[in-house]
Amino acid sequence: MLKNEEDVIKLIENDPGMMEIIKAASSLDLPDWWICAGFVRSIIWDTLHGYKERTNLQDVDVIYFDKENCDEGIEKRLEAELRSIMPHIPWSVKNEARMHVVNDLPPYTSSEDAISKFPETVTALGVKLDREGHLVLTAPCGLDDVINLEVKPTPFFRETEERVSIYEERIRKKDWKGTWPGIIVNHV
Repeated sequence: MLKNEEDVIKLIENDPGMMEIIKAASSLDLPDWWICAGFVRSIIWDTLHGYKERTNLQDVDVIYFDKENCDEGIEKRLEAELRSIMPHIPWSVKNEARMHVVNDLPPYTSSEDAISKFPETVTALGVKLDREGHLVLTAPCGLDDVINLEVKPTPFFRETEERVSIYEERIRKKDWKGTWPGIIVNHV
């Protein structure tokens, strides 16, 4: 059914609601922006589980990378702008140029670097429109885990006991298996 990047891109392109959300985020013209994590993972898992209706999104994570403007207030203004375009969407906007401080990590070098350091490989995903309007997918940890329904920590979250415990706590709190019973959760 879903085997590779091309299949995932087609799946998203064929979802008018997702494309509308992506176009709204694109309209902000942010530097190094992506919509990431559950926004991408959920459509893959919904499809692989044969769900006719999409599961609800807790939030739509829009990230970008701008070292020159790290004021959190800008993020709130961007969220408000997106809410004015699509008020029914639970927008969350974060500048990854400042999030390393929040996460107590070394500075990220880009949005893709930040995505590679998300806790789970199945959330280390992002989509955006390029300048020509084509859908682009990033998966710094690959697509195999999300397509094979396997939840694993990213390499970054295997490095220390503290990060492993954060991964384990997220798995417990998220209860993804309750929504997608076919997933396999790997514990470290």
